[in-house]
Amino acid sequence: MFEQRYAILREDYANAGKASSAIKSALKQLGIAPDILRRIAVACYEAEINLIIHSYGGEILMNIDEENSKVILSFNDTGPGIPDMEKALTPGFSTASATAREFGFGAGMGLPNIKRVSDEFDVVSSSEGTHLKIGFYV
Repeated sequence: MFEQRYAILREDYANAGKASSAIKSALKQLGIAPDILRRIAVACYEAEINLIIHSYGGEILMNIDEENSKVILSFNDTGPGIPDMEKALTPGFSTASATAREFGFGAGMGLPNIKRVSDEFDVVSSSEGTHLKIGFYV
C-alpha cells in the first residue's frame, strides 16, 4: 500500500489547494483515469478547504490500496467539530467565517460535493475533531 501525508494549517488561505494539487499530480502519474481523477480532485480540494476554514489544523492522508483498486483519502483534524451533521450535509448551509467568505470560500457545498463525487463516504465528528474518509474505485 502506497501512502502520503500532508499537513494542513488553520486559516492557511495562501496555501489552499496545494495538497490537493500534489495529490492530483501523484495520481495522474500513476495513470488514474481522467474521470476518476477529476472526482478525486474535487473531493480533495473541498475537504482541504474545510480543514483550513473550520478546523484548528489537521492532516490529509492518501492511501492507494492496490489489492482492492481503491484510492482512500482521510482528512483528520482537531476541533471544534461539526455540531450538526445533518445541516452540514445540506447544500448551501455554511458556518464559514467572514474571512473565509472574503477569500471566496464558504458557499456551503463542501461536504455535499464530497459525498456526491465519492464512491465511499464516512464522516465522524466531535468537539475533539472531525475524521472524514472517502474512497474512489480505480
